[in-house]
Amino acid sequence: MGDVVRIGSRASKLARTQVTEWLTPIAEQFPGVQFKREIILEGGDQDRVTPTLAKVAKTAGGSAFSTNQEATLVAGRVDVVVHSLKDLPTSVHKGTLLLTTPGPREDVRDVLCGSTLEGLPQGARVGTGAPRRVAQLLALRPDLDVVPIRGNVPGRLARTVKGTLDAVVLAAAGLNRLDLSPDVHEVLDPVIFPPSPGQGALGIQVRVDSPAAKLLAQSGDRYVDACVRAERALLAELHGGCSVPVGAWGRIGPDGLLHLSAAVTSLDGAEQVTAAGEGPVDDPGKLGVCVAADLLAQGAAGILAAIRKP
Repeated sequence: MGDVVRIGSRASKLARTQVTEWLTPIAEQFPGVQFKREIILEGGDQDRVTPTLAKVAKTAGGSAFSTNQEATLVAGRVDVVVHSLKDLPTSVHKGTLLLTTPGPREDVRDVLCGSTLEGLPQGARVGTGAPRRVAQLLALRPDLDVVPIRGNVPGRLARTVKGTLDAVVLAAAGLNRLDLSPDVHEVLDPVIFPPSPGQGALGIQVRVDSPAAKLLAQSGDRYVDACVRAERALLAELHGGCSVPVGAWGRIGPDGLLHLSAAVTSLDGAEQVTAAGEGPVDDPGKLGVCVAADLLAQGAAGILAAIRKP
């Protein structure tokens, strides 16, 4: 590797902004290292026709937004990959690892853009392609007509301006990073509308024992890392991914403990189980497993099994 570190990411403006966000303080810390960026196209970037990401992921051989980046990392063509952590499966490729999650974490919440929940008329058309968001929307407003949409953040926002949709649901993190704030919107309460595990956080993936892994070993924020590791441990325990409606929100409370709340919701919004717990910051995996066990005890397995039926 020498004094050059090659950083891989997707091609979108948001992905490039995320690289800049992570790289700016890192480059200052290591002024003698040259950081080079590489663009890697994913299945979700190349296929804009297939309506659901779950179908794209099957075609891509794993994940719609991380498979090719992981393969490029394993092959040694890049040294680091900067992911949007919510898009990365809970099991990373053999021979790689996630560094301590960088901080600060962007806003974890979802945003209803183009309207407020209360302001949506009966039967309003709301755009989102994420099963979790579909399920949680219908749990709150079963009258809504939820329309599957994909594409970059500006393109999805434009659907509300052109009049084809009454509103869309987007991550606050993406809106903030792109400095896009719609005039009419509602930031959704993460207790009622828990985000995707890892939402708002970046995942920094490297090869095990590589020069880049050693160089960056001390980077990251242990508190942000604890929060997202609890969320991802819960998701792993439920054998979930981005194609199942699991929401989880980890945060450090005023008591210094790690708090985790989560929900599993049926796709029609008719069934929902919720759970919450807290534990020490230095054992986030245990907290994730415990909260997942509470969800399973309340019937989460049945909800997820019904969703996974072919």
